[in-house]
Amino acid sequence: MSYAGDVTPEQAYDALRDDPDAVLIDVRTRAEWTYVGVPDLTALNKQVVCIEWLDFPDGQVNPDFVDQVRSMCPGSGAAYLLCRSGVRSVAAAEALTAAGVPAVYNVLEGFEGGLDEHGHRAVSGWKVAGLPWRQ
Repeated sequence: MSYAGDVTPEQAYDALRDDPDAVLIDVRTRAEWTYVGVPDLTALNKQVVCIEWLDFPDGQVNPDFVDQVRSMCPGSGAAYLLCRSGVRSVAAAEALTAAGVPAVYNVLEGFEGGLDEHGHRAVSGWKVAGLPWRQ
C-alpha cells in the first residue's frame, strides 16, 4: 500500500467532522453522482469534491485527475477518496500519493459497497452505514 491507509465510511465521516481541513473526494463518474447519489456533508459545513478517476463512458483514467485534485483541494488536510465499492479509489489514492499528495486515504466499501447474494449493493458502504447522502 503506497497511500496513507484504508478507513471505514464511519471513520472517514468522523475524520471529516473532526478535521476542518479534511476533504472527501468522490472519484466515481458523473452518471453515478447523478443517478445513484452522493454523500451529504452539509451538517459538517463541507461539500464533497467530485472528480472522476475514470472518464465516463470510455472508462479511461482521467489524465487531469491529479491536477484537478490539486486545484480543487489546495488545503493541507487529509484527503479521503470514495468510489462505488472501494476499488477505484485505491488506484486514485495510489496515483495521488505517487504525485506527492500527502495523507491520502481510501474509504473501504465505497458509497454502495459490495454485492449481496441477489446482486444488489445492500451489504456495506456509506449508504448502508446510515451516513448522510442525497440523490
